[in-house]
Amino acid sequence: MSKHYQIAILGATYGSLLSTKLLLGGHDVTLVGLPEEVELINREGTRIRISVKSQDQLLEIDSQVLSGELRALSPEAVAAVDYDLIVLAMQEPQYAQANIRALLEKVAHSETPCLSIMNMPPLPYLARIPGFPLETCRHCYTDASIWDAFDPALITLCSPDPQAYRPPDVAPNVLQVGLPTNFKAARFDSEHHTAILRQLEADISTARYDTEHGPIEVPVKLKVHDSVFVPLAKWCMLLAGNYRCIQKENMRSIKEAVHNDLEESRRIYQFVMDLCIAHGAKEKDLVPFEKYAHAAKSLKNPSSAARALFSGAPNIERVDLLIQTIAAKQNRHDFAIDEIVEFVNHRLQINRRDN
Repeated sequence: MSKHYQIAILGATYGSLLSTKLLLGGHDVTLVGLPEEVELINREGTRIRISVKSQDQLLEIDSQVLSGELRALSPEAVAAVDYDLIVLAMQEPQYAQANIRALLEKVAHSETPCLSIMNMPPLPYLARIPGFPLETCRHCYTDASIWDAFDPALITLCSPDPQAYRPPDVAPNVLQVGLPTNFKAARFDSEHHTAILRQLEADISTARYDTEHGPIEVPVKLKVHDSVFVPLAKWCMLLAGNYRCIQKENMRSIKEAVHNDLEESRRIYQFVMDLCIAHGAKEKDLVPFEKYAHAAKSLKNPSSAARALFSGAPNIERVDLLIQTIAAKQNRHDFAIDEIVEFVNHRLQINRRDN
């Protein structure tokens, strides 16, 4: 008989997508969020809007009718030892906030396995890649010391490929899925902890959502891979698309960033792919450019990094800087990536000056 897991997800916005899939698979989830999110989720649950093959309109999934139990807590109220798995679903700079940092310390000392669905991989995950230049990359993080207490064997990474956003003028418990692709997770070091991921993968795969037309399969699965490099496939996408939404004075959609100059996008994508391969990735671990370029046609909004920057954020996830740093360590340089880093630095300087 399969085990019923208790899972905590740090980050109630993007985390609500994975939580919906876990609840549908019969597991209990605690979403960790802001006070207004906690109060609303405990009262009304969450709503995920997603396109499915069997209907023209978006399907809205109400967490309150799913088989798993959902609750929300503030960071201060979470006891890390109560959970079988902890998911890191906030953007990297958020972990530097005092209350989140304190929770992360408790998580590290609890020895509970952690699954990150951040674009910016936690440093202890990168420690699992032989020969990775960890010390050289510490400046790319808002506060690298946050990750020092973690055992690399207890942390893994899941590529946040599904694109989701909160539509304007909706409540904080509503999330709309723009691109319903799969979460791709690397295994843990131990088979014991990897078995948790494999059971979640199976339960999500077989779960069905009851509608008035009968039970249906809901997109967005969890896929577990043996290679530590599979989640790093997102790096190519981020540099060819998401970060190129950021222009010096304005922002553009991911679709525009990729398709305005498809050959330049392909060149940048290949540059980042070559970096991953130089560290040990196999081509089969990564996503072909053509597949990404096709998916990017449906991404008609600017990336979350671009939206945050042009909303005045003093910090964002710096995967751009991480890639530039890794490349420099290998004596590789790319003018387009240098320009991305320059644009991000310029906007952050303005935002920090204005704060």
